[in-house]
Amino acid sequence: MFGGGNMQNMMKQVKKMQQQMQKAQEELKEQTVEGTSGGGMVTVKANGQKEIIEVKIKPEAVDPDDVEMLEDLVLAAVTEALNKADEMASKSMGRFTGGMNMPGMF
Repeated sequence: MFGGGNMQNMMKQVKKMQQQMQKAQEELKEQTVEGTSGGGMVTVKANGQKEIIEVKIKPEAVDPDDVEMLEDLVLAAVTEALNKADEMASKSMGRFTGGMNMPGMF
């Protein structure tokens, strides 16, 4: 059905794309996004692979009588950072998938 040359060429293209995707994944690990809440009281940094790499909490956000508020601020900042990381990864990897949603690819 396929000539040998076509199949070989296709395999080369697939291998090249896999290498480019791998490189893009490595680049995502180096790129960071930031999520904040409480007007900057809590800041969370994540990389493009959705790993939390830093959490900063301003001292005035710490109220021993209202720990729940601090928990909510941390959760909101983490959620924002992870959403931004998702967006960044989608844009970066989207160039390989042509906009198709390919679960499990990254």
